[in-house]
Amino acid sequence: MPAGNTVKEVIRVRDHFYILATSSLADSRTQVLKHGESFAVFDRHGDIEPIGQGTQGLYHEGTRFLSRLVLKLNGERPMLLSSSVKEDNALLAVDLTNSDILTDGNVVLPRGTLHLAREKFLWNAVCYERIIITSYSLSPVAVSLSVQLQSDFADVFEVRGIRRERRGNPLGVETKGGEVVVAYKGLDRALRRTRVRCSPPPARIQPGELHFNLHLQPRGREVFYLTAACEPESSSAPQVLAFETAFEQAGRALETARRRVPQVHTSNEQFNDWVNRAAADLHMLITDTPHGPYPYAGVPWFSTAFGRDGIITAFETLWIQPELARSVLTYLAATQATETNPAADAEPGKILHETRKGEMAALGEVPFGRYYGSVDATPLFVMLAGAYFERTGDRALIERIWPNIELALRWIDEHGDVDGDGFVEYARRSPKGLEHQGWKDSRDAIFHADGTLAEGPIALCEVQGYVYAARQWAAALAEALGRHEHASVLRIQTAQLRARFEKAFWCDAISSYALALDGRKRPCQVRTSNAGHTLFTGIASPERARLVARGLLEEDMFTGWGIRTVSSRAVRYNPMSYHNGSVWPHDNALIASGMARYGLSEPVLRVFTGLFDAAIFLELHRLPELFCGFTRRPGEGPTLYPVACSPQAWSAAAVFMLLGACLGISITASPPQVRFIHAFLPESVPDIQIRGLQVASGSVDLSISRFKENVSVNILRREGDVEIVSFN
Repeated sequence: MPAGNTVKEVIRVRDHFYILATSSLADSRTQVLKHGESFAVFDRHGDIEPIGQGTQGLYHEGTRFLSRLVLKLNGERPMLLSSSVKEDNALLAVDLTNSDILTDGNVVLPRGTLHLAREKFLWNAVCYERIIITSYSLSPVAVSLSVQLQSDFADVFEVRGIRRERRGNPLGVETKGGEVVVAYKGLDRALRRTRVRCSPPPARIQPGELHFNLHLQPRGREVFYLTAACEPESSSAPQVLAFETAFEQAGRALETARRRVPQVHTSNEQFNDWVNRAAADLHMLITDTPHGPYPYAGVPWFSTAFGRDGIITAFETLWIQPELARSVLTYLAATQATETNPAADAEPGKILHETRKGEMAALGEVPFGRYYGSVDATPLFVMLAGAYFERTGDRALIERIWPNIELALRWIDEHGDVDGDGFVEYARRSPKGLEHQGWKDSRDAIFHADGTLAEGPIALCEVQGYVYAARQWAAALAEALGRHEHASVLRIQTAQLRARFEKAFWCDAISSYALALDGRKRPCQVRTSNAGHTLFTGIASPERARLVARGLLEEDMFTGWGIRTVSSRAVRYNPMSYHNGSVWPHDNALIASGMARYGLSEPVLRVFTGLFDAAIFLELHRLPELFCGFTRRPGEGPTLYPVACSPQAWSAAAVFMLLGACLGISITASPPQVRFIHAFLPESVPDIQIRGLQVASGSVDLSISRFKENVSVNILRREGDVEIVSFN
């Protein structure tokens, strides 16, 4: 076996869910669309080809329904002129032209004679495409157009690199008029179909290829429509509409969603681009579920509901879009584990890690049909419930999910702390499950100073902070519901945990909190970004919070673009790794929010500025899931990580938490109040307007301006009894 294949196989065995990479997103430059349970990854021509990472395709519910869709003109791919996804993510627009077309060695159609405009969007499990071909020749032109099609019905985990011993049965191709149907019967006995329709119908259909004949007069044009519908057996076949009708419906839905969210506008157009792209990405990733809209984690690998990702995204947007937190809480309460299931790492009260709908999940080849291998999602769920109630005063929802909150607290006390030492640990029970169950879940992410991998059960530092904050918020909720005795017990537990945490986790040698305690209660004395989350939750003492913040901005941790996950002095540091030296926007946003909590304005500014500068350099001003942790070099942008999801929900939402950290914004429903605590604005963003900010039953429009080291807040419009308070 060649050496390269040997290495690939070893990685697969060691970490079953490692995402294999033989190429980089940096060289494939794909375009992404998503709606509902469907997403598509195209190249810049608007095609789907099995090249690069091999991730291109039209996917629905975890299965690839189209693995090839290539447009050719006279048997050749047209030349690319431009390719862009609209700012609101509603449409992929591609401009193409013909290359020189030769007959017997003579140019019979010079390049640039024909213009091909491709427009593509997704709506309700259907990919719609309109192709407009215009001739600028002075004489009539006859050319052929072809579309190559293929459907492999690969599960997304196959695309990620997992090899299957067996697959289901392809059922062949049916053609009728201008329609082609490709079908597949999976090992899960589910039938999946891809239905492709063309208008006008093709002149002829060959296996895997549709052919059209074009006869264009000078300045003449032809319009072709193509739809690809994903038809899983689990749901009724989608309704295929006319291109214009579907696009109009999609536009109305987008406009309705946009009106529900406050608008942020500043005097810096580059910052506006970042905010607008983030808002559009969030809208695209939010998916309607039976339990309400939920922010799916990211495209292409994580286009599904993740508990941790959904909660953190809701936290990042809580001050500006609290409705998202409501639906996240509703969804996770409905999917909370109620019984013990070792195969799914499930225990009563545990909050969902992720859920999948593909063939491999249905068969149990991967454990993620409904999987609970997160140690942090459960306390984060309780935290979000408390923060949401303070923000909105939505007592009805809290009363409805209070049994879920109690069950989550019971999991923390019992299943989360099996050895009774007062800390919440994890150790997987499913042999197919995740080895590490914090947000850094790579197999080598938790280690000691000498590089030795930590053995479980493992107590992560940030998880103890989440538990601390969860009990604080739960105590406030219990008081609001008249459960005073329960609130008192929770407060006692909170104080005890903080004292125990400071004693066990603080490491003078690194002036920070240990990454974790291993199964023998030995601290992993490694400087990591995990310690920054202790500021977000408030478990860190004020003195040590300042030391942690200072350390996170030292050269070994801060790249100039953001805070690394691991110090560059650590044995396992690798700036190109997933969790051991890279920069994650959501991680930085949580840390900046924590810094603001302790009044550390200068550190907040540095994190904000680093990520803002990164967004300026990155395509579409879109922050990906992560990027490499190389030190910033003059005149160069951040280095892309080869298999990062982009867009990613908690990366998109990071800008709102960063802005909230700068403003020190805190919103309460009782009393209806917007507080600005130690607010500041960076020099790059001296003025900002927030319109339509909901506060209890009222709303306000605000104008905030930088004035030397302070800010002034002016009320442009106020409805209801909303108070604006500023603390310098």
